Amino acid sequence: MNIEELRKNIDRIDSELTKLFQERMETAARIADYKTENGLPVFDAERERKVINKVTSNVSEEFVPYTKTLYNTMFDLSRSYQRKRMNADSPIKKKINDIISATPLLRPDRAVVACQGVEGAYSQHACDKMFKYPEIKYYPNFDDVFKAVDRGECRYGVLPIENSNAGSVDSVYDLMAKYKFYIVHSTKLFIEHALLTNSGVALSDIKEIFSHEQAINQCSKFIASLGSDVKVTVCKNTAEAAKIVATSGRLDAAAIGSKDCAELYSLKAIASGVQNSGNNYTRFILISKNLEIYPGAKKTSMMMSVAHRPGSLYNIIARFTSLGLNMTKLESRPIPGSNFEFMFYFDIDEFIYSEELKSLIAELDNDSEMFTYLGSYTED
Repeated sequence: MNIEELRKNIDRIDSELTKLFQERMETAARIADYKTENGLPVFDAERERKVINKVTSNVSEEFVPYTKTLYNTMFDLSRSYQRKRMNADSPIKKKINDIISATPLLRPDRAVVACQGVEGAYSQHACDKMFKYPEIKYYPNFDDVFKAVDRGECRYGVLPIENSNAGSVDSVYDLMAKYKFYIVHSTKLFIEHALLTNSGVALSDIKEIFSHEQAINQCSKFIASLGSDVKVTVCKNTAEAAKIVATSGRLDAAAIGSKDCAELYSLKAIASGVQNSGNNYTRFILISKNLEIYPGAKKTSMMMSVAHRPGSLYNIIARFTSLGLNMTKLESRPIPGSNFEFMFYFDIDEFIYSEELKSLIAELDNDSEMFTYLGSYTED
């Protein structure tokens, strides 16, 4: 047989497979209706195991792993289709639709917003980018920002969630899991760090550097170039570091922060662009105690735990793939107090108005022991 004849044979097989696949999915739909009527779960591990054993016994040993993969994929697709039918009127899907209808067309220009740090912090710059007229209240640490929103002192909170070079801000992810607030908006801010000192200080004079842990990581190469005898002191944020150096009056200390902090605290920027990479961005999120979904929401965040067994995470990812949803972030964090169990964070690049996405959220909410929908929002 030549290549064209072989391809015709493949086309014929594909045609038969497509018809059989559609028939299988239609049968799966009828099974879903039966399970709904009788209160049965979608996942039936015993049944799937029997099917795998049966079909793999009818193929040569060479094709056993491929057959198993094929049927596991079909199981995932069938379960996804069944869940979509069974969760058509789920509470979380109704909540999302209701919020979409109730949320105004535009985010407010004015709001009371909680930021971590002091004046000049990068969170403040992110807040100014999100609002025309924010009333900013500063708090010592990230947990205090969440508490301020939780108590109603502030409608929103602005927090860094990840940096293009230093990675995710783990403590913020942990707090999102703890408080289960919603993300209303996010923005990316270009971060250019400078070395800030009091007047009259030379680079060779510096014996101690103050800054936030993330900024220290982002400027590690520059710090290393100053010598191993330079002490590094971690602060709550870069603006606080600048304030410490300014109030100390020391001529052997420096802070790593923004040039705005130099102006705010009467410091000198004796070196600019000291970050490891010129492509240094930090993503900030706007959090709220209440769900708000503004028009154009094309990014969705969620977190969930998965069963501690082989293939569990794959099965979740397969659901996104089967619906053609683009996953832009997958992050894992250990669950405090558990033995080798993890919470997974997902970012999906898809409009929340997509029925496929809303159905998937309903599926995950119904099936996962720990699932939290973190919101759908725009990002700039």
